[in-house]
Amino acid sequence: MTNANTNPGTLNPLFHPAAHYESPADVLNAPELSSPEKRIILSSWASDMYAVESCPALREIPGMSHTVRLADILAALRKLDGDNDNDDPPRGGGVPMRLRRPWAAAEERAA
Repeated sequence: MTNANTNPGTLNPLFHPAAHYESPADVLNAPELSSPEKRIILSSWASDMYAVESCPALREIPGMSHTVRLADILAALRKLDGDNDNDDPPRGGGVPMRLRRPWAAAEERAA
């Protein structure tokens, strides 16, 4: 960890969001941030770089006093995108792909 001064009053929220926001909900509700800035912060928090080694569903973000659940970060990103969790699951469809057997073509030509 760095010994940098993490006084929230002296740091830019975009470069040091953990010093300003305690949760994904705080980021979503921040009126001073644009949607792209919120997406940048949330996406960086979701990065595997911050994954807790023994528990990959948690993120340990430098400057934040607690771990954050990846599910909460992803839910905030979905909310930012306007997605809701009540969407229908994707429908199946299309023609199923079959692996072609190379010897089958040779058998067809011989017949």
